[in-house]
Amino acid sequence: MNTLILYDSNFGAAGELARAIAGRLGDYGTVRLLSVHELEHVPQMQDVDLVIIGGPTHNHGLSLALQAFLKRAPRGTFQGLKAATFDTRCRMPVWKSGSAAPKIARKLKQDGARLLVPPRSFFVVKREGPLEEKEGRDAIHWAEQILQMFEAQKETMGAV
Repeated sequence: MNTLILYDSNFGAAGELARAIAGRLGDYGTVRLLSVHELEHVPQMQDVDLVIIGGPTHNHGLSLALQAFLKRAPRGTFQGLKAATFDTRCRMPVWKSGSAAPKIARKLKQDGARLLVPPRSFFVVKREGPLEEKEGRDAIHWAEQILQMFEAQKETMGAV
């Protein structure tokens, strides 16, 4: 399984999650971990089986860096890919804080990606972080759920 994890992280929490997810998925294949701040161009996706995109929730939605990255992505970039999305936000009702992950998911689905798991929020103690105590472990568990769904869909496709 070839996985590409793209993330934005202003204060480090989303980057910490991305590294934890990459570490777990790295046991099952190749993982490339890229900050959207490091990218001049959208990476090629021809060898990618799974794309995971995440970052902080800003103003009820995506960070400026993630918005810019997704706007730069040519139409069809994520077509046919399996995908998952995550965000970081403060622990409060979504109507009050917003959540970036569902917005990222919507953009990926509009471009033809198929979500393996529902968008996921991980919680920070305050806007600048750090992550709440159990969130790193939860990210590893979430990566295992993604892997299970990836394998289940692979088996279903092979059985057809």
